[in-house]
Amino acid sequence: MIDPLLPDSASSNTQAGMVAVVGAANAGKSSLINRLTGEKISIVSPVAQTTRNVVRAILTEERGQVVFLDTPGVHKTGKKQLNQHMNKMARGSTEGVDVVMLVMDRAEKPALEVDGWMRRLAQESEVKLLFLLNKCDREDRSGQAFRQMWNEVTAEVENPPQPHWLEVSAKNGQSVDELRDWLMEAMPPGPLLFPEDMVSDFPRKLAIGDFIREKYLMRLRQELPHSIAVWVESLVETENKWKIEAHVLVRQNSQKGMVIGNKGRVLKAVRGEAATELHEIYGVRIDLTLIVKVEKDWDKNFWILRKLGYA
Repeated sequence: MIDPLLPDSASSNTQAGMVAVVGAANAGKSSLINRLTGEKISIVSPVAQTTRNVVRAILTEERGQVVFLDTPGVHKTGKKQLNQHMNKMARGSTEGVDVVMLVMDRAEKPALEVDGWMRRLAQESEVKLLFLLNKCDREDRSGQAFRQMWNEVTAEVENPPQPHWLEVSAKNGQSVDELRDWLMEAMPPGPLLFPEDMVSDFPRKLAIGDFIREKYLMRLRQELPHSIAVWVESLVETENKWKIEAHVLVRQNSQKGMVIGNKGRVLKAVRGEAATELHEIYGVRIDLTLIVKVEKDWDKNFWILRKLGYA
């Protein structure tokens, strides 16, 4: 636990604040946060819509604390209620923070969502802006295009904000130390916002559900990812073992067989991979049961979305 004297002593010696991490889907936001904190807090995969919640990741050092809000990538909404809720969460995350960190994939052409974020941030006057060109370990296809986009967006804005630009790689860690230093220096003076041994305040059940869903994303890729959700129905914790029952939700009966696999192979593989990783993360033996359930159009059901933390 944090020393009870810390808030008083830290107020003049430490810096602490919050950073909203925003951008288009698959720009590498979650990977970058995991690299910065040295912990696997957010799940990652090559599939869009991997991050569905706002996840708070906490980096604490002697000099201070940075609290990252890992947000869902902005998606075209259409009639999908899940996408609408995710976009609302992402846009709402920029309120009341000290820094907005816009992450862009410089190895791909600028996404329309980046233009939208830039137009929104061009009107910000009270928050520091950090523009990251991620994946500098790959060929630079769009670094200059992103800079040009910002110039065009702010051409007619009176006294536009001046973001700090930095090229980084979440994959190999290039310039991540420089990024961490910049963020620490950008935080306002004050006491720590969370206990120093805390790495996230994301509810444990939701986190476990996400780690299980990640295994399906990596295995099924584009076949079924947006139709799957995972809810941890029960979590019984003892000193040496956690007993977990998780429900894997799909939207249609035809999808149930894909999630289970021939002779249950997919279900068994996901259960084994998830149990192994959860053991590594939490340091206890994991007894994991997965039950596949059909919840017709769960992604349009407000009450299910709310239970999953998406609404």
